[in-house]
Amino acid sequence: MITKEERVVYGTEDLLTTLCSSVTRVLNVASQSRITYSAMVQRITKIGLKPDIGCFVLFDGGFTGLVVLNFSAEAAMEIYERYMLSMGMPKSELASSFTSDEVSNIMGELMNQIVGDFTGKVRSELHTNITQNQPKMLVLNKQVMLSVDTPLDRPEMRRVSFFTERNNIFYLELAIDRTEFIKLHDFEKSEDIDPDALLEREQAAKPADAPAEAISSDDADELLKSLGM
Repeated sequence: MITKEERVVYGTEDLLTTLCSSVTRVLNVASQSRITYSAMVQRITKIGLKPDIGCFVLFDGGFTGLVVLNFSAEAAMEIYERYMLSMGMPKSELASSFTSDEVSNIMGELMNQIVGDFTGKVRSELHTNITQNQPKMLVLNKQVMLSVDTPLDRPEMRRVSFFTERNNIFYLELAIDRTEFIKLHDFEKSEDIDPDALLEREQAAKPADAPAEAISSDDADELLKSLGM
């Protein structure tokens, strides 16, 4: 039996660290490069989709939240190019602009894998379950800002800066209900998801079921309304 002093409390920052670990884990494998994140985290009061590429995923279940990734054009193109080259695609056949549907689809695919890795860790480490919707991608110009509100009772919002190997920056933003997990008794963690196997599964399923949906800024309002935001 675990005493009161020995109980492990798992809160917002722990969930954020787990999510950041999923981002670096998946993108390191996908891009065959080193993705890092800042040791400092920002407390924020609003989550938004920002230029040049914004991607968001809603999740629900044991706790409710929203994950947003905002990529600069340079960061998105670096990750996209490294990923496609690692898959054997000739450089001459790669998209030349971040506004290409192919770039949005690939970034959405990677976002799907990141959140899938995160939900697997939640099941393993916290013994609860969350489900996600399909990632939504928006290619934004510098005059467009979309604010995404979530129906959270006591929202906790954080922003973390990420850096690619070429020092391009992108940002992760997380909004969740304030919650804590307290260990009542010891248990064994299940085996972690292998990101290599995750990538292989996603590639095998891609022709039959595209995991991400790219949308234009013209359809943004309609999409957000349909999601209740």
